[in-house]
Amino acid sequence: MSAPAMGTSKTAHDSSNKKKRGPGTLAIAYLVIYNVVMTAGWLVIAVGLVRAYLARGSYHGLYYSIEKPLKFFQTGALLEVQSEDSVLLFVGAWTITEIIRYSFYTFSLLNHLPYLIKWARYTFFFVLYPMGVAGELLTIYAALPYVQKTGLYSITLPNKYNFSFDYHTFLILVMISYIPLFPQLYFHMMRQRKKVLGHVDEYSKVE
Repeated sequence: MSAPAMGTSKTAHDSSNKKKRGPGTLAIAYLVIYNVVMTAGWLVIAVGLVRAYLARGSYHGLYYSIEKPLKFFQTGALLEVQSEDSVLLFVGAWTITEIIRYSFYTFSLLNHLPYLIKWARYTFFFVLYPMGVAGELLTIYAALPYVQKTGLYSITLPNKYNFSFDYHTFLILVMISYIPLFPQLYFHMMRQRKKVLGHVDEYSKVE
């Protein structure tokens, strides 16, 4: 009776080890390369913004200096720009957030995560998330009259698919969706920060 029991125990142990195994070498290599490329892409956007600002001496027209790389690395940037101030608000937030995020993923995959990057990942969101959301909402709001007037991305009846889509209404619904979604995301990050950095903060208070 003991031999089968030992065999069963060994099988369960082996299956447990298999479950604990992470992604393979090729998967890790792919993820590292992907995150490095994304980090580099957002760095290109950040450098482009700084260079354009230094060359112009003003933030006016900065968006157009990084429009192409932005649309490549952030496929959600589909709105026609009606308010450059609000665009720069969320582009600035996106840029810093994504550089930190993809750097965090890269070093985590390599098992060499600097504390500064981990701290930035779970701290900068306090300012960057509200800043990004405010910029996105203001940009959508500023684009609404243009979208309604031009029918941008809208599909009207009649058509052979018997299907209609009103992009203007869709954008309004997107804006409304921020009301329940943003607090959830924000408080989730606060809980994650306490979980990841909480012991460090407590130690600092004791010191």
